[in-house]
Amino acid sequence: MKKLTMADIGIEKGFGGPFGVTKGISEEFGHERVIDTPISESAIVGVAIGAAMMGMRPVAEVQYGDFIFCAMDQVVNQAPKLRYMSGGQVKVPMVLRVPTGATGRGAQHAQSPEAFFTHVPGLKVVAPCTPYDAKGLLKTAIRDDNPVLFFEHKLLYGGKGYRSEKGGIEVASLIPEEEYLIPFGMADVKREGNDLTISG
Repeated sequence: MKKLTMADIGIEKGFGGPFGVTKGISEEFGHERVIDTPISESAIVGVAIGAAMMGMRPVAEVQYGDFIFCAMDQVVNQAPKLRYMSGGQVKVPMVLRVPTGATGRGAQHAQSPEAFFTHVPGLKVVAPCTPYDAKGLLKTAIRDDNPVLFFEHKLLYGGKGYRSEKGGIEVASLIPEEEYLIPFGMADVKREGNDLTISG
């Protein structure tokens, strides 16, 4: 699996992406697997699509969900349609990690575009609500043979990292060390009721 992103994660002692989420990943998995790219969303997604078509399972990242619109052709017209256009001969098993959600960073750094992409045939859209869900769903996304947009709300990053969000939620959640997957398409019922059922 290649990790394609920017913000100094593919260099020794890099920042770990815009929110410090991937700090240390380059040292753990090797600089040949974790690479930096220019801040060009269309290039990041385009390279991830090409790598996926060649048999890799890239996990790419854009700095903010707002900037995913700079790569709309790649995200909407290329990644999800190549499998259909090739009659199933070409797979695009890639994950695009997208920080999202309203914060105090201004109009171009605080949108929540998840719903827009649920209307694109061939794309899978994932938005975990706990750290436990994030681990299990990300592992499922990496194993999927289709392109997955993995939206991570910035406030769920909490106070960790060098760039924590004001108002970040300190999420206390036990995350098992062992391997586990959370399947797509199944609601996680938090509490059943007679009038209302809440799922995550």
